[in-house]
Amino acid sequence: MSKKEGVLVVLPAGSRLVLPVMAATGGSGRSTVADLLAGAMTAAGTGTVVLDTAPRLSSPWPSWTLGQEAGGLAVLPPGRPLTRSEVQRAAAQRSAGRGAGWQVLTDGRDWHSPPLSLPQDPAAWLQLAAIGGWQAVIADTTHPVAHDILDARCAGRVGQTRAWCELPYAVPVLCAAATASGVQALQQAVMALHADGMPLQRTVAVLVAQTDGRLPAVVRAGATMLTSRTAAVVHLPHDPHIRTHGLRTTSRLRSRTQQAARLLAQAALTAAGATWGMPLPGAPRPAPLAVVSPASR
Repeated sequence: MSKKEGVLVVLPAGSRLVLPVMAATGGSGRSTVADLLAGAMTAAGTGTVVLDTAPRLSSPWPSWTLGQEAGGLAVLPPGRPLTRSEVQRAAAQRSAGRGAGWQVLTDGRDWHSPPLSLPQDPAAWLQLAAIGGWQAVIADTTHPVAHDILDARCAGRVGQTRAWCELPYAVPVLCAAATASGVQALQQAVMALHADGMPLQRTVAVLVAQTDGRLPAVVRAGATMLTSRTAAVVHLPHDPHIRTHGLRTTSRLRSRTQQAARLLAQAALTAAGATWGMPLPGAPRPAPLAVVSPASR
């Protein structure tokens, strides 16, 4: 991709782009990629939310949004209709600078609170985001892609990967560490996606650098191979601030980190435009919750 920065396309009112951030293995920088992508989408003037699908004690998002008054996922009980204001109040805020910001739906309660039963169906997460009125929906998922595809095929069921990819206007983002083992895991995941007929033509791959300096030759060769099989391959450079402090604050990120985030957002929008056209068509409205009568209950 060119390093020249361009102006990101603003999603038209009524449209919704779904960006499930997935990983080939653990330690791939998935949550970091989701956060940086959200910031880049917000900078383009798009209302953005990150959906934290991980259990509280295995997720970085509660600590990144610490000290906020948002109720979080715990105040959104299943089984009853929700209003937009309820969903918006439940979301924590993240700053993108210059007053802009996006929101995060996570379970931000104290560590000793009882575990929250999170929905497994990606459609339930999309419905929640649609009620909240967000246009860019970034899902920080937890399942290992290749294992999920193989397990679902052997069990004769729809896996998490396919369910996320088949949501309306979904552009999958697949992450891996920019190491020999990381690229190998990413190539394996791409082969599994291809064998299962997944939409690689609108999938964006992200290689997350672990150190400064030139990428290893095996990583560069793997990226070249993946470029012909996916919509784009984006390199996320090493950033010492993220390595030391996580993403508690984004004001000290390197300019090249922010540039890579914009390139990633542009790649996702380009893939969406190539698939469905730009401006993006209007998003389907979430189905209303069925009302159960006292007699049937």
